[in-house]
Amino acid sequence: MVIISSSANHGVRRTMPFISGATIGFTLLLVFVGFWLMQTVGRHPLMLRYLEYVGAAFMIYVGFRIASSSPDLALEKRRTPTFIEGFLLQWLNPKAWIACASGAALFSDPNTHATMIVFVAVYFVVCYASLAAWAVLGDRVSILLRNRMRIRLFNLAMGGLLISTAACLVLTQIAPRNA
Repeated sequence: MVIISSSANHGVRRTMPFISGATIGFTLLLVFVGFWLMQTVGRHPLMLRYLEYVGAAFMIYVGFRIASSSPDLALEKRRTPTFIEGFLLQWLNPKAWIACASGAALFSDPNTHATMIVFVAVYFVVCYASLAAWAVLGDRVSILLRNRMRIRLFNLAMGGLLISTAACLVLTQIAPRNA
């Protein structure tokens, strides 16, 4: 949602630093989870619970920033998401941690790291290509965003969806404990 929103407002080229940060951030997270965290979580399972809440809070923050951004038509004056924000979004995103943990569990082999290394390399390429595809989609959506009201509605929708996603993640963690 951040990539679609950014590329719709700023174009694919100005969104590429964020995409690069998100791709590199996710890849390094996958390496971290695959080679170290899986052992640690077995000893400290509450660590993931806290990470989920911090990640959801960061997603809500990013969603609020998108939803409340100015619908200026002079796009060159607006700030684009940065490489660091793309990187951090992955490390603070509970879904990214879950995806990494799932991939690490599937592709870890106690006898060799080769399988995990190949998985990380393939995932890097797939991640970069898929995020770039979302940017192209957002850039094409920008054709529809020719006035302030449409841009405002688009930003509200994208930010609202991101906030809703974070809220759902939190609620799914709270509900099982209360049931």
